[in-house]
Amino acid sequence: MRHVEENVPVVFFIDGLGGTGKTFLYRALLANIHARGVIALATATGVAHLLREAKVIIWDEALMAKRQAVEAVDRTMQDIRGEKLPFGGKIMIMGGNFRQVLPVVKRGTRAQIVDSSLKMSPLWPSIKRLQLTINMREVTDPWFSDFLLRVGDGNEETVDEDFIRIPDDIAIKYTNKANSVDALIDAIFPSLQSNEADTKFIISREILTTKNESVDEINDQMIERFSGEKKVYYSFDEAEYDSNNLYPTEFLNSLNVSGLPPHYLRAFQLNVIDAEIAIGQHAGKRVFLPRIPLCPSDNEMLLFKLKRKQFPLRLSFSMTINKAQGQTIPNVGVYLPKSVFTTDEPFFLGGCAFMTLFFQFVDGHAFVSEKCFCP
Repeated sequence: MRHVEENVPVVFFIDGLGGTGKTFLYRALLANIHARGVIALATATGVAHLLREAKVIIWDEALMAKRQAVEAVDRTMQDIRGEKLPFGGKIMIMGGNFRQVLPVVKRGTRAQIVDSSLKMSPLWPSIKRLQLTINMREVTDPWFSDFLLRVGDGNEETVDEDFIRIPDDIAIKYTNKANSVDALIDAIFPSLQSNEADTKFIISREILTTKNESVDEINDQMIERFSGEKKVYYSFDEAEYDSNNLYPTEFLNSLNVSGLPPHYLRAFQLNVIDAEIAIGQHAGKRVFLPRIPLCPSDNEMLLFKLKRKQFPLRLSFSMTINKAQGQTIPNVGVYLPKSVFTTDEPFFLGGCAFMTLFFQFVDGHAFVSEKCFCP
């Protein structure tokens, strides 16, 4: 707070494991600063006036952003403020955990992924690093906290150099794929039929996995467990400016593009989806969702522009590991039909849950783990 009181520019980085209290710290700082009658922003976005007047800017999960994005914010703040100091002389507080998932670089090599991290930025030497070390979320379970640290630091005992064995008490024994997936769903969503209308029950549980195809597999099984007559909504797909009909409708329907809803959705209503927002500042608000035309923001995977008219939603009983980054979920299951990519993913999986954690492996009770390459 000395920097706020004396108007001393500085950039902090809060390095803390999941559960060590980063969010609590941000809220305490914001409340303290607001009580002094000055502006503090909880993100690095906003209108130029607010950015110019804000005393403190807090950027959580900054490590998920490529360093180029952080550097762009730095240059923008310098332009807005007319100051050639880091972030225009603002007090900047960024937070994250280097043991978790690094920025995503499509088809990037290990070197490219590491180069995109904040530590590779020329800004890093000027940033003051503060560490949170006590895992408040796991204070009653020190063994699990220590286990996460060993995995995140790459110090957990390995088998055949690349495998880490998950303790049996948090793993579901594999019998066959169908039975084991059912057991995982039952463990994370117990008594689903009697709780299917309970919003708090549903949003406090999640099954995480590595790829979208596995996410769709789990979501399809989950929706089948709900009572009531189900409807299937098919999208209307077209390739824009395809006057010669080079791309048949069947082919377009088969595409599962990142950022777009799937070709078919299963739900329980006709024509318009009547839904209630479960979380966020609009929690409890009732909304009606119509079909709308959507196009992917990144078309580099396609040679044409796909236009899909569909309800703008996806089932989320299951999601990928990357999408769950930064979230705190009370009851988490982990479905790993194939090896995970790096040690930071299993570390993150453990760090996002604070009550129940079950791993289910198709290939046994261990996962393949490359050596952690966080810089």
